[in-house]
Amino acid sequence: MFDALTDRFEGIFKGLRGRGRLGESDVDEVLREIRLALLEADVNFAVVKGLVARIRERCVGEELSKALSPAQQIVKIVNEELTTTLGGETFRITYASKPPTVVLMAGLQGSGKTTNSAKLARWFKSQGRNPLLVGADLQRPAAVAQLRTLGQQVEVPVFSEATDPVAVAVAGVAEARRKGRDVVIVDTAGRLAIDAELMDEVRRISEAVEPRFTFLVVDAMTGQDAVNVAESFHQTLELDGVILTKLDGDARGGAALSVKEVVGRPIAFASTGEKLKDFDLFHPDRLAGRILGMGDMLTLIEKAEEVYERDEAEAAASKLLEGKFTLDDFLVQMQQVKKMGSLGDVIKMLPGVPKEMRDTEIDPREIARIEAIIRSMTLEERTRPELIEASRRSRIATGSGTTPAQVDGLIKQFKEMSKMMNRMGGFGSKRMAKKSRKNAKGAKKGGGRRGSGGGRVTSGKAPLRLPDLDLSQLAAGGPGAGPGLDGLPDLDGPGALGLN
Repeated sequence: MFDALTDRFEGIFKGLRGRGRLGESDVDEVLREIRLALLEADVNFAVVKGLVARIRERCVGEELSKALSPAQQIVKIVNEELTTTLGGETFRITYASKPPTVVLMAGLQGSGKTTNSAKLARWFKSQGRNPLLVGADLQRPAAVAQLRTLGQQVEVPVFSEATDPVAVAVAGVAEARRKGRDVVIVDTAGRLAIDAELMDEVRRISEAVEPRFTFLVVDAMTGQDAVNVAESFHQTLELDGVILTKLDGDARGGAALSVKEVVGRPIAFASTGEKLKDFDLFHPDRLAGRILGMGDMLTLIEKAEEVYERDEAEAAASKLLEGKFTLDDFLVQMQQVKKMGSLGDVIKMLPGVPKEMRDTEIDPREIARIEAIIRSMTLEERTRPELIEASRRSRIATGSGTTPAQVDGLIKQFKEMSKMMNRMGGFGSKRMAKKSRKNAKGAKKGGGRRGSGGGRVTSGKAPLRLPDLDLSQLAAGGPGAGPGLDGLPDLDGPGALGLN
């Protein structure tokens, strides 16, 4: 959705590279480009005006940091102000002291309200809660049936009755209390357009169940209309937040950048795909980083931690450093990456990725073809690809539905990668040995925090790590952190912000 805006910002920041000083005229030129980029992205005019004014005030009125060049300072200020415009901080969910916590879902018909009710139920389950879905949409044919189907997929029970929407909502809350369900999600009816009857029904349901949170589901593809809808509902319901759907679409993204400042309510959750798992809390700072071409390493790490076991990840890293990585290991890693979602989406989260690579469409059939080739090999061939000569290539190609040339191409690419890993292997082994000696030395000195029993205290689950990269620093923006503000990449350096 934000690809066009990201390209514009990258072009703007690319023009700043190499400039030693920036005067007021330079700042005004940059802000003019930022203003045009935001207006072209369908951002509300008043929001653009306020954002640009705040950026200018800080760029001209603030003493520039000695740690950053003037160009870097502008990137830092734009990132901070963009984050503020998007909501500032991640929405915080709190729970009622006396269960259940009631969540009311409102929105126009076609915005994805019912589907996102199920997605939200799945999210609550992941937080250790026991939700109940209540189908109070008795207007749309088969709405309750759709909710029941989705409820089965996320393994959450659905309550509904063929009576009155208000009565169904009240009975649903009572059912949750009876069955010990601590979260109730009420799916209400929508209309094709805002009308008095719709608003009255939603208002009566809200008064009857007294929800702790009222979320409005809006379609990001509708642009500024989404903001207008949010304003209208907020006047009637006192919204707590907005759930923005179809953030993976190809619209210009103006709704996401406008809704907080225009409506005064933050984006609470974002739906980024059709699957029920493509749903999470909305993180303003991460989206700002992605818009500015800084990637989104925190989200990537979270996705990796969901699918990777720590021991498996460390074993794979050790094999890479020791130059013992086989085609079998490569196959396992590809399957793990596939669980994280589209490979194209994963690449876009990496900081410093060139625009050409980000825009490349990665056909999932190519990955399936590689898997088929490797699976058609014997265990010995996967471990020792050098054994594969003409007759074996032909057999593997026949078994995988490919050509001998494609098999040969994969083997050559893997050999090149293996050579590179072998060159790195010695360095990696020395570094790991040095680290082991250092740890052993520290243990002899009695270093480290100790528990009451005198033993060394270790955490049960450490964060996912790559060799010599402390990913925990990313959140704090520490040294080397991609999206962190204090660790902004050098704009004059190679690969800065993916601008090369």
